[in-house]
Amino acid sequence: MNSKFIELTFGNYIIVHGYDKRNKEIAEEIKVENPAKKVVAVSRIRSLSEKYILTDYIDGRWIYWEYEEDYKYVKGLLI
Repeated sequence: MNSKFIELTFGNYIIVHGYDKRNKEIAEEIKVENPAKKVVAVSRIRSLSEKYILTDYIDGRWIYWEYEEDYKYVKGLLI
């Protein structure tokens, strides 16, 4: 299997651990002092917005990553 990876600068993020009895997301917000570059497998990316990249994580969790690059630039990397 040949995975494609991209490098982006990520800051704060939200981990979604699942849902409660009322079907509301159980989310944990993480604030970071300094954004950092990370390499992410394109196959883990589920969606892209102007503020967040949504990726899957272990045990059925999801992570919404805030990224610093321009939306059009990131979209171009994925298409």
